[in-house]
Amino acid sequence: MPGGEVGGAFARLPAVDRVLRRPDIERCAREHGRELVLEAVRGAIDDLRAALRRGDLESSPDKAEDLVAGTALERVRAAAEPSLRPVLNLTGTVLHTNLGRAELPEVAVEAMAAAARSAMNLELDLATGRRGERDTHVEGWLARLTGAQAATVVNNNAAAVLLVLNTFALDREVPVSRGELIEIGGSFRLPEIMRRAGCRLVEVGTTNRTHLDDFARAIGERTGAVMTVHTSNYVVEGFTAAPDPARLGALARERGVPWIHDLGSGTLVDLERFGLPHEPTPREALANGADLVTFSGDKLLGGPQSGIVAGRADLVSEVRRNPMKRALRVDKLTLAALGALLPLYANPERLVREIPALRRLVRPAAEIRASAERVAAKIGGRFDGRVEVVECASRIGSGALPVDTRPSAGIALRPGAAATGGRSSGGRRGEELAAALRALPLPVVGRIREGALVLDLRCLERDADLLEALAPILRDTPPVGSRGGEAGGNRGYGARSAGRAAGASARPPPR
Repeated sequence: MPGGEVGGAFARLPAVDRVLRRPDIERCAREHGRELVLEAVRGAIDDLRAALRRGDLESSPDKAEDLVAGTALERVRAAAEPSLRPVLNLTGTVLHTNLGRAELPEVAVEAMAAAARSAMNLELDLATGRRGERDTHVEGWLARLTGAQAATVVNNNAAAVLLVLNTFALDREVPVSRGELIEIGGSFRLPEIMRRAGCRLVEVGTTNRTHLDDFARAIGERTGAVMTVHTSNYVVEGFTAAPDPARLGALARERGVPWIHDLGSGTLVDLERFGLPHEPTPREALANGADLVTFSGDKLLGGPQSGIVAGRADLVSEVRRNPMKRALRVDKLTLAALGALLPLYANPERLVREIPALRRLVRPAAEIRASAERVAAKIGGRFDGRVEVVECASRIGSGALPVDTRPSAGIALRPGAAATGGRSSGGRRGEELAAALRALPLPVVGRIREGALVLDLRCLERDADLLEALAPILRDTPPVGSRGGEAGGNRGYGARSAGRAAGASARPPPR
């Protein structure tokens, strides 16, 4: 646009007040607040001015007011929409930390909703009318299911470890095997947590072999506790050794120091009964002589984010008296969810039916493959590229059973060159497709493998959920003469998915 025309276009940019008086903008301001709308209008005018200056805008300046209003409304809608949204987890990792770990059973969801809507007897003893202890709402079930004398709950397992160490080993030493100095996601390292807890780590043994004598020599007058850690996110194999748990428990009792066992993920039932590899339970650890165990609530347990401390009543009582306990305590929503979840474990036969994480872990590979074949048949002729049914290896995730996988199946989407106008290589097209699926109204999250976007269907319980989510990137009807898995046409997925996603509200999570 020549300089004179640009100057004239600038002169016809709409005034802020004029845009604010439009009926559609006034309705938006009543719903979302004048300040947010005013900010959006000013930003839209600045964007239009910049586009004119660059010469990127070919539209008539007479349309400027409509452009500004449309951009401002879109900005307000985007700002008002929560960034935390339901997604379809088709990564093949059942307990995916980045996707929120365990999905809750319906009874827990309903309990959380009821707690959110109403005042609750969180710390009120209804029998006496006096102040109570919030742990009492779940302690009975935790004791029953773990064999512990008492239990308390904090906001995650890292907090449980921090609190226990600070309670018993502040300014004191804690022997830990070198082979158990773990690092988990987010660069969380046990030695750093121990420093923050105010205790001093004493490394014993070697990376692959630690003996009872190593602990015996390390325990002295400055020892506050002995700690062992279940290496749930890696495995050391070959020439290895670890102390017999019963003998380690006897040694700790003889020396008068508590033995703390961090189980990490934690499960309340023997997973072998469901055909899964064995994972140590709190009951086993306490029966072997541990004085306290710590474990997560939102991994194999299948509950809300929480950290559980269970064991001897006198030690749990000390943990509760630690002033840090208040800073790390959980709210009524978490306790409501746990309180509804734990009774399910009274009847292990119903767990697979009721708890999503377990139900998905034990899902037969043949059933998943049948789902993949149905989905592939329905989208094959409507996708700009190739659709294949592929074998997959699902993982449990969140540091549980790290070397064990579950046979699964999924669909591999290989977008054709037409979808991106021939600009991108095959691998790059897979990345672009993954980004487009994450931008859908209901985001679909898979993983890239050999240049294709692979959607592992282990966690997909209804074909319709995926078909509905993918609808914005599919043709309405297959091209004439096309068959499942064949590419056709040249309508790209990127613009269609982005356009459908803009301004669309997130759908409820699939069930």
